[in-house]
Order: sequence, then structure tokens, then C-alpha cells
Amino acid sequence: MEFKITYATIFNPPDELHTKYDAALKTVKAGLGKEYAMIINNKDVFANEKVPDFSPVNRDWTLAQMQKGNEKHALQALEAARKAFPGWSRTPWQERVRLLRKVAALIEERFFEMSAVLSMEVGKNRIEAFGDIQESADLIKYACDQMESNQGYTVQMGKDPLVGYDATNFSILKPYGVWLVISPFNFPAALTGGPTGAALVAGNTVVIKPATDTAWFVRLLAECFRDAGLPDGVLNFVTGPGSTLGQALITCAVDGATFTGSFDVGSKIFRDFSTCNWVRPIILEMGGKNAAIVSRHADLERAALGIVRSAFGLQGQKCSAASRVFAEAPVYDDLVARLKAQTEKLIVGDPTDRNVYLGPVINEASYKQFQGYCSEITAGGGHFLTGGHVRTGGMYDKGWFCEPTLVVDLPLEHRLWKYEMFVPITTISKVKNLDEAMQHANEVNYGLTAGFYGSEEESEWFFDHIESGVAYANRPQGATTGAWPGFQPFGGWKASGSSGKNSGGRYYLPLYMHEQIRTTIR
Repeated sequence: MEFKITYATIFNPPDELHTKYDAALKTVKAGLGKEYAMIINNKDVFANEKVPDFSPVNRDWTLAQMQKGNEKHALQALEAARKAFPGWSRTPWQERVRLLRKVAALIEERFFEMSAVLSMEVGKNRIEAFGDIQESADLIKYACDQMESNQGYTVQMGKDPLVGYDATNFSILKPYGVWLVISPFNFPAALTGGPTGAALVAGNTVVIKPATDTAWFVRLLAECFRDAGLPDGVLNFVTGPGSTLGQALITCAVDGATFTGSFDVGSKIFRDFSTCNWVRPIILEMGGKNAAIVSRHADLERAALGIVRSAFGLQGQKCSAASRVFAEAPVYDDLVARLKAQTEKLIVGDPTDRNVYLGPVINEASYKQFQGYCSEITAGGGHFLTGGHVRTGGMYDKGWFCEPTLVVDLPLEHRLWKYEMFVPITTISKVKNLDEAMQHANEVNYGLTAGFYGSEEESEWFFDHIESGVAYANRPQGATTGAWPGFQPFGGWKASGSSGKNSGGRYYLPLYMHEQIRTTIR
């Protein structure tokens, strides 16, 4: 594909992409309802109980029949990964890189079918689906690039000044062992493929546990790893409830873990692992309550476009969504009018339709939460600039469709200014100056992404003061969203992340390895 897909370039893709997507969609729809197994030790494994996977677009669509795995399957997967680790960890890093590049190539080869599945299972519009698939492949390739550019992370250190002896010292990064990847529903491609690729190229073996709502897609992604020729047990894929199978994986038999999801669940995993006989590395990527600040010197057309894209992409179900806007008083009314006009242009419907921007939220729980938040906003004194309702009638009665909702006049003391809602609701406030805006932007527990619109001098001030792992200035492609491996590594501060290093960046891959110093005296 000559056109380079990133979240910054994807807004107007070539017609060829749409044509191929439409053809793949027909193929995918013709094969709905099949049963898919877990993958343990490179073999299909079935459970006694099954879980039907329904589409949030239309609850009458049974997309797949998935396995309801249990504690026994968790132990089988961990055992297979443990048995495979010695051989895989001693495989030359060049061979691991070769196999992982083959995985990325298979993802790209199956690009359109996998994109169609994302639309139907997650509710992503086709543009968002394209981005998620390509980001997964690019994250894997970036991990391979980093392994190559660092020559397998073997570095000769200084020589000891010993008279009559020759000393050599080498620093070597080595894999930990069995790595657990627990991935979320909203980016089942990138947030499964990225950490899995990094863990594998580093020499760990992996057990993947996807979100139940997106188990079908992750099975298809796991097939790309399997079909690339990874040895038995190196990559294992299990499905089932987090309360049973998932909890059975949170064990001292795991040497490291990557979790992407809510702060509450991530914190519990952290506490559970703390009971082991030594400290395990845990990479936690958790929520966000991301602010966009608009200066009186901002390009308001650019600001409105970037804010709306980041507020309502994937129905606001992004940890990087622009859920708070603080605008200086002189431009507040103009910005609010522009945001309202932009939002009212957005089409809500079947995300496989080329013209649709907002699909459904992921499930009934999110649908009801949206309604609850809207009631709470009304009771708290907020007013709806747009939205505030679920969609009903016709096709909307079959799925979980919510309106893109902009809120004004909600008192800044209200809890929803600091609470991550994960639905298409964004609150807007007028501020006296940028200092006040920054105070509000930083007074939350989270520190994932943030956006700013203003002069270049003000942008430097913003970068210097904002407490976030990712910060954008004057970006129409997305105020707070749109990170890409090798361009904008993605990760958060404070309650948003535990490692202090961002995925898709120079410092991420070493998180999956520990250091050994080798000294030889001759």
C-alpha cells in the first residue's frame, strides 16, 4: 500500500482502500457465526462452555462463538509458555526479528478483512479500523527496528584497569520469561499486537488474554502470530471471564505483564503481583481525563476540528479522548459555536458505512452509563450543547447508539470533570487565563494526553507545564489523540501509566528485558 496510514494521514484515504474494505466486508459477513478455539501450544483448544459474540451494531448479529475458558486453560497456557521459554529465549535475536516481521506482514496481508471485523465487533468506523490494524503492524515492526538498531542490546562496557590481567565487561539485556498480555476492547489490534510483539522479539513467551467483547478479533490476530511459524508454546491465546480465567493468570507463574484498561483493574493487578516472592515488572497503561486548552490567540477553526475529532473518535471510548475543554474567555463563545457546528455534522450509525463517523458504544453497560451520566449532568446544572440522548428508532433500536454530546455550564466542582466516562461526552468551560486552564488541566489523577491551541510561545509554555506523557500543540488531526509508533510514542504519567516509558518509542522495548553484566578476566 503506497499510501502511508497513520492517525494523522487517514482522514482522506484513497478510494482504493474503501473499495477493498467493502469487498472484504461482504466476505466477512458471509462467514459470521463460526466457532473459534483458544490457541495453547499451537493447538486449537475448546472449552465445554461457549460464549456467543454479538455485534454492538446489531444485537441480532452473532459474529462468532468463542470459548469460555477457565482456570484449567489458564494453567495449560502458562505451562506451555514456560516449557517454550528456554528454546525461544536462546533463539538468536535475528531469527526472532525475522519471524516477527513475518507476523507484521501477515497483518498487512489480512488488513481489510481484519478492518471489517473491527468495525462489526468494536463499532469502529472504517477509518479508525484502518488505523488500529496498521498501528499494530507498525508497533511490531518498530520493536524489530529497535532490536536491530541496538544490535540485540549487547554493549561492551569499560575495561577494568587490572595489572597483569585482561578484563572484559558486557551489558546484555535478556528476557524475563513468561509474559502476560491483557488487552482492552477499544484497540484490540494495537494494544494486543504492540506489547505482544515487543515481548516476543525480546525473547519472552506470551499468553494473551483479550477483552471478552473483542475475543473474535484477537483470535484472528493470534492466527497471524501462529501462521508466521512461531514455535509451539511461544504464543498462547485464551478467552474467558476476567473474574475466573483472567484472575487465574495473575499468578507468580508469570514473570511479567502488560495490562491496558481501567485504573481500578490495573491497580488490583499491581497489588496481586506484589504478593509474589520477588517483584515482577508490570507495565500498566490506564485511563485518561485529557484536556484541550484553547488560547485567545488560537486558530479556532483548527482547534474546533481537532477537539471534535479527539472527543468523538471511537465514540469517546479512548483513554486519550478529549473529554475536557478549557477556553479563554475572549474566544469561548466563538469556539463553542464552532464545536457545536462541527459536532452536528457527525453521522451516527452503522460504522461499516463510509459516511458514518460514530458507531455504537461497545455494550449495554456503556450504553446505560451514558444515560446515567447525562442524567447526572442535568441534575448538576450542566446544559447540552449537542446530544444528551441515546438514538432510538429503526436500526438504532438494534444497537448501542449514543449521540455525540457537548456539555456547557457544568460547575467545575462536579465529579464528572475528573472522572473518566469513556463515552461520547465532553465538557467545556470558560477560563480567565491560561494559568487557570493549566491548573484545571493538571488537577486530575490522570496524565495521559493533552492538547493546546495558541501561539508558538504559548505552546512552549504549555509543554513546560502540562502533566502528561503525550502533548500536542496546534494539531487539527486531533487535539489529544492520534499517537503513532516512531512519531508520537504513547504513554502516560501519574495514574495513567506505571512505566514512565511510552509504547512505540525508543525506551519501550527494554521494559521487556532485564540486564545482566558479564565480566570475564583473562
